[in-house]
Amino acid sequence: MSTFDNGTGKISASDFSELILPKQGKTRNEVKTGPAFGVDTAVIDLGNNQGLAVSSDPLSLIPTLGLKESAWLSVQLLVNDMATTGFAPMYGQFVLNLPPDLTKSDFEEYWHYIHHFCREAGVSITGGHTCQIEGQNSTISGGGTMFLTAPLDQIITSDGAEPGDKILMTKESALISTSILAQSFPNTVKKELGEPVYETACKNFYRTSVLKDALIAADCLRPKKELKAMHDVTEGGILGAISEMAEASKCGFRVQSDRISAGNAQKKVAKLFKLDHKQIVGAGSMIMVVKAGTEKNLITRLEDEGIAAAVVGEFTEPDSGFTLLENGDEKNYQFDGNDPYWGAFFKAFKAGWD
Repeated sequence: MSTFDNGTGKISASDFSELILPKQGKTRNEVKTGPAFGVDTAVIDLGNNQGLAVSSDPLSLIPTLGLKESAWLSVQLLVNDMATTGFAPMYGQFVLNLPPDLTKSDFEEYWHYIHHFCREAGVSITGGHTCQIEGQNSTISGGGTMFLTAPLDQIITSDGAEPGDKILMTKESALISTSILAQSFPNTVKKELGEPVYETACKNFYRTSVLKDALIAADCLRPKKELKAMHDVTEGGILGAISEMAEASKCGFRVQSDRISAGNAQKKVAKLFKLDHKQIVGAGSMIMVVKAGTEKNLITRLEDEGIAAAVVGEFTEPDSGFTLLENGDEKNYQFDGNDPYWGAFFKAFKAGWD
């Protein structure tokens, strides 16, 4: 019996192309951006230069984190996807498949925070479905979809990069993954790395929104002309996000490894779990693709608002491939859709780390 290429996590580009891409239901001309590997949002033409952007993501319910933290993660990852359009989300639908042992009081707390974080982001909850399911032992408790409407000609998608465009990243790499690892295995992290590293990693959890980053960029640069594309950093980290954008945009890229910034806490936690901070889930950083010559203006504007940003590379012609410059060497980089974070988490769990 054949299996998916990855085994766990998001399916690979090859499986996506083979299994999903050829079967998209009815073809409708008003769908301007549909399913594509590495593309965060769909865009539908509503007429009169109005567009509807739609994006879906799993919802999290992770006991080792807590109910508030799980709700933050559930809402914020959806908001981050929407932010890649250059606009803020407006509406949300939530489908919750809850474990049968979740108490009514725990659900009440979880849903309170879903409501709270949606309200903070300006999102009106418009419906969904809620049930308890026997055998639901996963940390994925269902899925959510968010929507927004905006001028069609200003909605950005992650497949808009062109050769010569500069690649920027905001904040730092591995913010969310190293934070979850620290919170899930607190005693081990404190013992091996010390209390200050543990505390910093935990605090990074609430640095994972990129809505402000995106809205500043969309206000600073002209959408689609100067601000070409954006992608929030999820599976595969910084390099995975850039690879997905390159594949979606039919470009190559050239990235300098030493320009991918990470805080001391992320580096140390990642090393403890034998992970590369550049290649693990990195919600909190936004990859922005801008027309060459506009990058300094955007970096200055972001830094004025307290958001660190740096150019890490550029997109190239498709036949040049994916190139990573590391320690003076040029390496061919390929992202298979697999994020080693998941394996490291479950390995530590099975090993009894606490």
